[in-house]
Amino acid sequence: MATKGYQSKWAVFSMSVPIFIETALQMMVPNIDQFMLSRYSQNSVAAVGNDNVIFNLVILSLAVLSQAATIMISHYRGARNLTKISEICTIALFTNLVLGLVISLILFIRGDWVLTLLEIPPHIWGDAILYMRWIGLFVFIQSMYMAFISFLRGFSQLRLTMFCSLAMNIINIAGNMILIHGLGPIPSLGVAGVCISTNLSKILGFLLIIYFFHKYTSARLSLSYMKPFPWHTLRQILNLGIPTGGETFSYQMSQTIIMKFVNIFGVIVINTKVYCYILAMVSYVYSQSLAMATQILVGFFKGAGANQEVDKRVKFTISVATLISGSIALLLYLNSDSILSIFTSSPEIHALGRQILFIEIFLEIGRAVNMSMVMALNAAGDVKFPITIGIIFMWSVATFGSWLLGVHWGWGLVGIWIAMMCDECTRAILFLIRWKQGVWRKAVV
Repeated sequence: MATKGYQSKWAVFSMSVPIFIETALQMMVPNIDQFMLSRYSQNSVAAVGNDNVIFNLVILSLAVLSQAATIMISHYRGARNLTKISEICTIALFTNLVLGLVISLILFIRGDWVLTLLEIPPHIWGDAILYMRWIGLFVFIQSMYMAFISFLRGFSQLRLTMFCSLAMNIINIAGNMILIHGLGPIPSLGVAGVCISTNLSKILGFLLIIYFFHKYTSARLSLSYMKPFPWHTLRQILNLGIPTGGETFSYQMSQTIIMKFVNIFGVIVINTKVYCYILAMVSYVYSQSLAMATQILVGFFKGAGANQEVDKRVKFTISVATLISGSIALLLYLNSDSILSIFTSSPEIHALGRQILFIEIFLEIGRAVNMSMVMALNAAGDVKFPITIGIIFMWSVATFGSWLLGVHWGWGLVGIWIAMMCDECTRAILFLIRWKQGVWRKAVV
């Protein structure tokens, strides 16, 4: 989409559709693994579900630096500064590569230590450590892939990112079909087969995204931008990315501790949490895509000095996102038994899942506001408030509340979900108040 298309009232929808498809496809990689393993072994689902809590923490933490690059690229496109854009791309890729390599080594060498923190049940340890080490080893590939995705988003090449994710999912699903249960002379590999197909899909997706970046954007990566090293540009990325990353990192850390509480209750509760989390993604993935599209628009209009346009776009996105997320969550609750039957026929999981999906209705309305507001505030330059509020409430309400209601008072997974719902809804109210105060109008990206 050319920048002149940003002026259209409906630009957020035309931008959000390819982002939605691409984001949904990215989310599908681990969730397809879990779904396909559910036909192989419920213990394998529990093992991979625990691992994916850690990988969500890692990937989302890396993604926020990429988000900072997207915001800055769209900002400098509004200011028509191509040289600065190329410098940002080079530094952002270098930073993601270094961080990705460090995390890959940690997860491969000390994956057992990471899993010990979750206190996972002993009978799923073997599958969990296998998945942790071999998926973890290739985090650096995904880290660079995410950087290139952010560059293409900054240039509004959203259909290309969608195509890359589609290709990755096709490869992953085909590989899983062959390797999980075996085919012909190929033996049944279970979780090991998932590792092979997932990593292969990431490598091929990475090669494809590099090709698209060089063919369809005017930015160019060059070591010349690093001589002398542009510390000012790195500080810009980190000043925008670290607060954003801090909020996301805090959320995923709290989710890691909450998963530790869930593990206390055994495999049935673990798998209910895994399946309901997959369904939660169905509720919020399009709202997240709207928020990401709006973030690009906010960065562009903020760079052009059009604050009134920024305010109008953000308010419109919040209205649409809450309506969509709430409606989808309601439909999932009303059809909970049929939908959960896709994963399992266990009556215990169905009964518990039905209660969780009812609470999800209110949680997703709050989450829709939070996603929209956090991305908009960050893109507008108001980066400290979201992380401050996020850390306070994620830990005092979601995490402590999960322990209090779920473990101490014995409400189990229902109590944990109520605590997370209270966290999302409280933060949503505070972010709306913050936006109305207009601090973002004076902020500088």
